[in-house]
Amino acid sequence: MLHMRSNSLVSGSDGIRGRADVGDGSYNHSMTVLIDPPQWPAHGMLWSHLVSDSSLEELHAFAEANGVSPRAFDLDHYDVPDKRYESLVSAGATPVGGKELLIRLRASGLRIKARDRVRKH
Repeated sequence: MLHMRSNSLVSGSDGIRGRADVGDGSYNHSMTVLIDPPQWPAHGMLWSHLVSDSSLEELHAFAEANGVSPRAFDLDHYDVPDKRYESLVSAGATPVGGKELLIRLRASGLRIKARDRVRKH
């Protein structure tokens, strides 16, 4: 169950809109959202993966509560830029290595295999 409070959206110094009280009770920390270190290069920066090891609903709730754009969602994870890593960890994402993230995503049954992905054009 996600515990949300009524709070206004604000723009941070990085230009990303988020809740004014991110990391201050807007997310139920008993759930597990995982994030790997920013190590995936694209578009001139490094990227992390944000996943849940229990449900997509939990993942979407965490992303929404922390101002992660729905456009960053890629079937079983969110791609998030390196500048968001620390704030997402502070908000409750559990930092894990890339291998552990993949193992836990597969074990959850939420992983979409590469062969099942439809390429975007």
